[in-house]
Amino acid sequence: MSSAAASLYDRLSALADPIRSRILLAVERQELTVSELRSALQLPQSTVSRHLKVLADEGWITGRATGPSNWYRMAARDLDPSARRLWLAVREQVAETSAARRDLERVRGLVADRHTRSQQFFATSAGQWDRLRAELFGSGLEWMAIAGLLDPEAVVADLGCGTGALSAAVAPLVARVIAVDESPAMLKAAEQRLEGRPNADVRAGALESLPIEPASVDLAFLVLVLHHVAEPSRGIDEAGRIVKPGGRLVIVDMLPHERSDYRELMGHQWLGFEADTIRKWSVDAGFGRLALRPLPAPPNAKGPLLFVATGTKT
Repeated sequence: MSSAAASLYDRLSALADPIRSRILLAVERQELTVSELRSALQLPQSTVSRHLKVLADEGWITGRATGPSNWYRMAARDLDPSARRLWLAVREQVAETSAARRDLERVRGLVADRHTRSQQFFATSAGQWDRLRAELFGSGLEWMAIAGLLDPEAVVADLGCGTGALSAAVAPLVARVIAVDESPAMLKAAEQRLEGRPNADVRAGALESLPIEPASVDLAFLVLVLHHVAEPSRGIDEAGRIVKPGGRLVIVDMLPHERSDYRELMGHQWLGFEADTIRKWSVDAGFGRLALRPLPAPPNAKGPLLFVATGTKT
């Protein structure tokens, strides 16, 4: 038997068990922990872990460890065409079963709970956010995000603007700033901070679905926001949609760390990012010439180390 045929039969074997197909359907669009999969599929943790190992061994899923939890997701972008065709055929049958429909309803509830925890943090912390952020990461962070000279004719997007500190710093230097955030409390604080700046436009919207026209922005900032998003790659993809060819993307976020308490305290969904992960997501979103480097830690900062990544839209 050829190696290609053996690989095909291994993949067929991995999908032959209905539980493994349900797991793959559950992690097709979002990352889930073993505990969340156990809750979604209503199965013992040992059963879920056993099936996850089979799927991982055959290349159907990828996993990452953050703090005490392991997160799993379908390796959709790494599957070859034959594997994708096989999954689509299996998916069509599995998705119509009552068990899979119940699984996905529970998954939607789990993801909604995560989002609610993040929004609860922002709703109660808008008034003290500037102090908290300065305490964690030091003052002057906004200027660290500006890696080069700004074009005075540029249109700049501050995505996940929070209380508008970066927008307020940039507004006097460019033609227009579009500040976007999902939290009503943060938006209210941003509007107050940007009051009197006619070139600042504050908009409500999610990072995964930005209220900005395609190819209309010269420079987009994602500063300390990706770790709050369930699917950061979608946020970077949206940045790729709104940035003009030749425009720039600047990302500032945390390097990997072990502060798992941030999940409960501040609704963090990711405990930092590996450089290779940010590079892959940015390239997939259409950004080339990507440069990523750690930022120096201010002496009074208590939070994790940060990085800055910049790329040009190709």
